[in-house]
Amino acid sequence: MNSARALIAFLTLFACSAPAAAQSIVRVESGQVRGVAADGVHAFKGIPFAAPPIGDLRWRPPAPAAHWDGVRGASNYGPACPQPARDSRGGGRADVQSEDCLSLNVWAQDGARNLPVMVWIHGGGHRVGAGSFPIYDGAALARQGVVLVTINYRLGLLGYFAHPSLTAEASADAPLGNYGLMDQIAALEWVQRNIAAFGGDPSRVTVFGESAGGASIVYLLTSPRARGLFQGAIVQSGGGLQRPGSLAEHERNGVEAMARIGLRENASAADLRAAATAQLIEALGTLEGLGYGEFIDGRLITEAPARAFDEGRAADVPLMIGANDNEANVITSLGVTGSALNVLGPRLPQLRTLYGDVSEEEFTRQALGDAFFVAPAAWVAAQTASGAPSYLYHFTYVIERRRGTVPGANHGTEIPFIFQTWDRLPIPPAFITAQDRAFGDMISSCWVSFAQTGAPSCDGAPAWPAYSTNDDRLMLFAPDTSVASQPRRPAIDLMLTQLTERTR
Repeated sequence: MNSARALIAFLTLFACSAPAAAQSIVRVESGQVRGVAADGVHAFKGIPFAAPPIGDLRWRPPAPAAHWDGVRGASNYGPACPQPARDSRGGGRADVQSEDCLSLNVWAQDGARNLPVMVWIHGGGHRVGAGSFPIYDGAALARQGVVLVTINYRLGLLGYFAHPSLTAEASADAPLGNYGLMDQIAALEWVQRNIAAFGGDPSRVTVFGESAGGASIVYLLTSPRARGLFQGAIVQSGGGLQRPGSLAEHERNGVEAMARIGLRENASAADLRAAATAQLIEALGTLEGLGYGEFIDGRLITEAPARAFDEGRAADVPLMIGANDNEANVITSLGVTGSALNVLGPRLPQLRTLYGDVSEEEFTRQALGDAFFVAPAAWVAAQTASGAPSYLYHFTYVIERRRGTVPGANHGTEIPFIFQTWDRLPIPPAFITAQDRAFGDMISSCWVSFAQTGAPSCDGAPAWPAYSTNDDRLMLFAPDTSVASQPRRPAIDLMLTQLTERTR
């Protein structure tokens, strides 16, 4: 009997001490989830991290997810948050949508224990996108020794919306308006409470994202509410010199948006919440010029991120930040023209000379990308260089078969290299060459090693130095990756003189 009891005790101890991700059933705070395993990686998809923001919970801070009995299937992604159905920006299409969309996805290798965690925040202009897009599949990153998480967050009029009636009903200290950012914070809080069950270490979380996702990380870095939820950050084409609007401005935008669907300015909060999702998507599609994304609500966001960086109030964590050399492709696709460079005011003619003997079209292409993405990234790296190390990059790599046919590396083209998800894209396998795949192996190792140690170590590339204003060195990702100086530094400096004046 004693031997039998000892054996049972041993087996129980072994089961409890075994890495949670060695099995495809994991217990989280809301109940058990069953994922799927393939090639040594366990994937858990569509796990709710908050209650569905529907009915009375629409346009409110995320509430806790409900508990469930039994084992919940986690083999399929949850719905994307409502967005224009056929807009493919942000990495793919979101064909299945619902306001019940606050879910996340986890990938962990077999036997994971105390591994660093990477949490991906997708892009899409705060209007489109989802953590479920094929290009964000986390299996390849998980195989390199991290636990990978992708999340959804509310978008468009459901994610970034203010209206006088909603402001009036909120208590004085309750956050409002920036619901998408609140969702991101709620997902990071869920990771802190639950990721150990998948073999992740909640004290080693790196948050990374591109475009709108990178821009959100800029706000997370400067938000007291997000402090301590991550220990490293990677900002891919996310800017850093955002000039957020005010609550009053976004209330006016909200009134205009509701007028498009027949609701008057004095519509009650209940009237607003009664609007059909399809109506809000329709209004989103017809409202030109209204900004989406974070704004100063006076509660969750109280200042422009640039001010917090400038005055030393940003989170002091290791940071990787950079941009691509043809960011203008996404800027112009949104209808932005060279007239946007007028923000540079009287310095614009001088700036033109710094770009040398290029056509007006080429000047506009380079200058737009630099003003919106490249210069702000360089500025943030400089502002944060005196604390925890910052690492600046400039991405110029174009796949072999497209070189000479495009002006440079488009917005977001680094993503499939980092996630190593070429097989998830609708292109022939032979289109991606051995050189492209080798480059992907290298840059993916940069991202993973940063999450593991706080300093990127890129297999097959030179050592990447921490950024210093003394020598202005960055990693230039190209067919022949190297450590180099900031491209077009004189033009970048001139831009920053004007851009920083506008954001302070």
